[in-house]
Amino acid sequence: MLKISDISYSVEGRPLFEDASATIPPGHKVGLIGRNGAGKTTLFRLIRGELSLEGGTITLPQRARIGGVAQEVPGNEVSLIDTVLAADTERADLLAEAETATDPARIADIQTRLSDIDAWSAEARAGSILKGLGFDHAEQLMPCSAFSGGWRMRVALAAVLFSQPDYLLLDEPTNYLDLEGALWLENYLVKYPGTVLIISHDRELLNRSVGAILHLDERKLTYYTGPYDQFARQRAEQRAVQAAAAKKQDAQRAHLQAFVDRFKAKASKAKQAQSRVKMLEKMTPITAPEDAARVVFSFPKPEELSPPIIAIEGGSTGYGDTVVLKNLNLRIDQDDRIALLGKNGQGKSTLAKLLSSRLAPMGGKFTQSSKLRIGFFAQHQVDELYVDENPIQHLMRERPGEGQAKLRARLAGFGLGAAQAETEAGRLSGGQKARLSLLLATLDAPHLLILDEPTNHLDIESREALVEALTAYSGAVILVSHDMHLLTLVADRLWLVKDGTVKPYEEDLQAYRKLLLSADKPIGKNTGKAKAKPAPRKATRDEVLALKAEVRKCEQRVEKLEDMAQKLSVKLADPTLYEGAKIGEMEVWQRKYAEVRDAQDRAEELWMRALEKLEKAHA
Repeated sequence: MLKISDISYSVEGRPLFEDASATIPPGHKVGLIGRNGAGKTTLFRLIRGELSLEGGTITLPQRARIGGVAQEVPGNEVSLIDTVLAADTERADLLAEAETATDPARIADIQTRLSDIDAWSAEARAGSILKGLGFDHAEQLMPCSAFSGGWRMRVALAAVLFSQPDYLLLDEPTNYLDLEGALWLENYLVKYPGTVLIISHDRELLNRSVGAILHLDERKLTYYTGPYDQFARQRAEQRAVQAAAAKKQDAQRAHLQAFVDRFKAKASKAKQAQSRVKMLEKMTPITAPEDAARVVFSFPKPEELSPPIIAIEGGSTGYGDTVVLKNLNLRIDQDDRIALLGKNGQGKSTLAKLLSSRLAPMGGKFTQSSKLRIGFFAQHQVDELYVDENPIQHLMRERPGEGQAKLRARLAGFGLGAAQAETEAGRLSGGQKARLSLLLATLDAPHLLILDEPTNHLDIESREALVEALTAYSGAVILVSHDMHLLTLVADRLWLVKDGTVKPYEEDLQAYRKLLLSADKPIGKNTGKAKAKPAPRKATRDEVLALKAEVRKCEQRVEKLEDMAQKLSVKLADPTLYEGAKIGEMEVWQRKYAEVRDAQDRAEELWMRALEKLEKAHA
């Protein structure tokens, strides 16, 4: 159990925690949320013992192993698979000792322990994790030096997942993953055997992978059971009750004060007036919750162009003499909202460069409106800002003739106030840099806006503001993002980049998610020429109905077990359960919780098998 008791900590005189407390039951998956700069990453450093508390305590079980991704793995010549395997230091040490041990008793102990920790399947497990994070078998054998920093961060994540620490602390892990990697991680964390504490602004991950929310707000920690959407409802209800109570108290105060003001000078009413003065003094003030400054994005409105704004017939593109994408037959109109799907390396970035005229077509017919303006936002552009220039200077570079007032208004339209306007870009937060880059990308009122991972570094409020802005935007949008919430709310068309071409994906995002999570199940139809096989027997109507009934039965079983797990989570979250007299009871509830989680895994596996059978029957 992780117990945070009355902790206090300040940074440069600014308090981040004041008598903050929380209890994280063992085995729970918890999302740590709070505004940018609230102190979430600092809390992780305090838990790991990297910083010293000013007050209070943080206690963990003895010999508990804490793991997290602090930095990317070094760019050395060690292969990816060996880098991940080395993260299990006990296995590595035992294997090294086995090479030199001569005492028969010690050799027996080593072999027994290697068997206990399942050392012989380690390479397969490490390979499975690397594959889930986007590395194929050939890449797993390549040295770390062959990959960029973002990819080496994935290797570092794979290493810590493989080592399976008792307490896994992850700080925005999806920021360096694509959609496919993020979905894999989301599914992996649900079944992770230890305790997980994850900082994230990804609503889908916080809804699917965690069973509780730890909210850092106003220097306090509050533990809520349930996923993010349940937390948001509880939080809204609490704020409504607090606001109503404050309003009622204000009315009471006004009524009492009016009586005092009216009768304090009258001898006959002096006693009653004095009584009401005392009532006012004893009244504990109820403060109405402060409404946070609403985060907004204001995209300029482009003029309307005749459709299509881009059309490609039989197109191809690539680099040098290498064709990356071919047989492209695509059309974009100004009201399109298109999400690009596909694994890394399939050509999503190449397509984005082609559409933004950063890459020339190699063949086919490529036409676009002569007046077309294109805005392009890629995550690397955030790192290409002039670190020694403030946002005002960035805008002056693009709009030298505009006055300061108009430039500041533009910044305010992207949530950058007076203080940020004159702060050097190098000192801005990641979210503030992202907003500035988005402003620069949309400055010319583009008819087509191409966004490559726009939500990295944006908090939940900023992501919601981006959804609203894109919904209201009158230009076309091409989205590449790991944020399923953003894609679901914004995109109305899906393009799948796969096998060297781009095709419309006719299913929805939930279907795409299920396909990705199905074991080695191909996406879409196999267009390659394969050896002819006898056509499978088509399932009868009665067989299909029976399979549908089995799917419903499995789904109901999963829902029932989820409900049981939720109730047990609430029980285990009760701090009194961990007091001395109740330790025995606590162990019983923990055992029941573990049994329910095991049953959940089995039920979900049966559900997936039933779904696969039904899909085959429909094929």
